[in-house]
Amino acid sequence: MLRILNRQARWLWLQAQGLSDSPTGPLDVPETIRRLGFVQLDTIQNVTRAHHHILWSRNQNYREPMLDRILGRDRTVFEHFTHDASILPMEFYPMWQRQFRRLGAKVAGYASYQKAAQQIAPEQIKARITQEGPLSTHDFDTRVEGEKQMWDRPPHKRVLDQLWYAGDLATSHRQNFAKYYDLTERVIPSHHREAAHEDSAQIDWLCRNALDRLAFASLCEIQRFWGAVDAKEVRAWSQSVRDPVPVLVESRDGTWRNALAAVDIEARLAAVPTPTSRLRIINPFDPVVRDRNRLEALFGFAYRNEMFMPAAQRKWGYYVYPILEGDRFVGRIEIKADRSAGTLRVTQFWQERGIAWPAGRQAKLRAELGRLGRLIGVSEILWECDRA
Repeated sequence: MLRILNRQARWLWLQAQGLSDSPTGPLDVPETIRRLGFVQLDTIQNVTRAHHHILWSRNQNYREPMLDRILGRDRTVFEHFTHDASILPMEFYPMWQRQFRRLGAKVAGYASYQKAAQQIAPEQIKARITQEGPLSTHDFDTRVEGEKQMWDRPPHKRVLDQLWYAGDLATSHRQNFAKYYDLTERVIPSHHREAAHEDSAQIDWLCRNALDRLAFASLCEIQRFWGAVDAKEVRAWSQSVRDPVPVLVESRDGTWRNALAAVDIEARLAAVPTPTSRLRIINPFDPVVRDRNRLEALFGFAYRNEMFMPAAQRKWGYYVYPILEGDRFVGRIEIKADRSAGTLRVTQFWQERGIAWPAGRQAKLRAELGRLGRLIGVSEILWECDRA
């Protein structure tokens, strides 16, 4: 069985994630998204929203308006749900049909949705959008009855989202991050909407394309990649195809685990480049760190997203960014932007255990903070904690 050493595994993963090369040169945003498979959306604008940061980390010529343009004007991508709300290449749409059915049926079965649909029918919402054009949740006025809980949504929002999950509505565009819903036939080109594939073909496509972007993976990692197939379907797929290559992958602690690898794994191993020595501040929602178990196995970097935890239970902080240099995570940093004041504040900094921070590494971090500041149009970096 082919054995992939830990350093090789880290290099393969960083190459597959678009983080092996320097983040410079010609920029092709749709191609970057295609290479990653999808880019997760997130509402929190701590410095810049996660989707902008993820794309900027691959090419620092990226600027915030670019994603809205390819979604709302160029129609080269569409928005739907992987493990969370995400942007996907438009050509993937035909292979997303079963995901519309799965999620549409799941949400329609919720008691909260059924109650909402009694207050405002899906047909009412679709009729308004048909007549008025794209609408956001702010264009409706139903209200939550009784005492509002944290995750409560007004009835019209629940119905809008079910129609969106089911593929009956699509995201037309976003304005100040507010989603505008439109009829799917007015957003998605007909040749993508009308393409039909059996469920088995869609499952095969989803599994193969997940493995291609992971380079090597366990069945659980393949299943979690899109969040569009279940564990039983992935297991059945792995038993029915011959292409994926069984491999052993060395973890950072020296142990070995079984995995499948892309069919061209030997060619990838022969050609994988040494990752750039560029230091990067990585977003907490970046796909390279999203699977925390994979991250710790490959890099020995234990990381958890603590922003949704009570402050007293956090080990690190609210919005903490991993710091990647070459093929190692060398620290983590908590930063916060104040765009109106033109500042980027460093509130906490931690160097990873066993990793020194000489002057050269500190200079790289200062340079990356400056580049991140330029992305959002601020010029002053304020350190409110001890430096390395």
